Amino acid sequence: MERFDTALVLTRVLTSGVVMSIEKNDKELPALERLLTKRSGRSRAVLVNSRTAAIHAALCGQGIGHGDTAVLPDLDPAAASFVDWLGVRAAGGPAPAFDLLSVTPDDAGAFAEAAGRSTAPALAVDLTGLGFGPAAAMLTDDERVWARAERLKIFGAFDLRTMWTQEESEPGLVPGVQFNYRLSPLVAACVRMALTQAATRTPAVTGGTQR
Repeated sequence: MERFDTALVLTRVLTSGVVMSIEKNDKELPALERLLTKRSGRSRAVLVNSRTAAIHAALCGQGIGHGDTAVLPDLDPAAASFVDWLGVRAAGGPAPAFDLLSVTPDDAGAFAEAAGRSTAPALAVDLTGLGFGPAAAMLTDDERVWARAERLKIFGAFDLRTMWTQEESEPGLVPGVQFNYRLSPLVAACVRMALTQAATRTPAVTGGTQR
């Protein structure tokens, strides 16, 4: 994304007066959720602030935790170490519990196609490569997977309702530990702009050479 575009996005968010992710009238996080669900074909998105958080959300959303086994996709050493820290052991099998997708400016235009190839119950998407963040998301079609993953975040969707109503609507979904996985509206706005531009941009051609 060009510096001018970045400055416009940051100015818009900062002048809105809504820069914290717990604001009731925040529009940036829901807008990024809508974009990701539209592009991926999945009905639900959980926004988080790191790739490992997206992996955690994908596992926790399916009720997979310490002492459990799961079929895992190919993971780099850092991600594999994190899953090991969670206490989840790798199991053999053809169908992974989740797929892991990383998005960069070079392949952002193909995000919809790549996401469409995923058949796992959850899709962890690392958005940090777009140049902002870290940022990530967990996408799913399963309402229960979404709900469990959202509860993993401090001030997730359910906590935001509780803080205003002081009533717990889903006590059975409360995890033993919650994590500060909330994504900043500032980062969400920049990621959304980068995704939108990457998907619509066509290379400029001068003298028969792309640039």
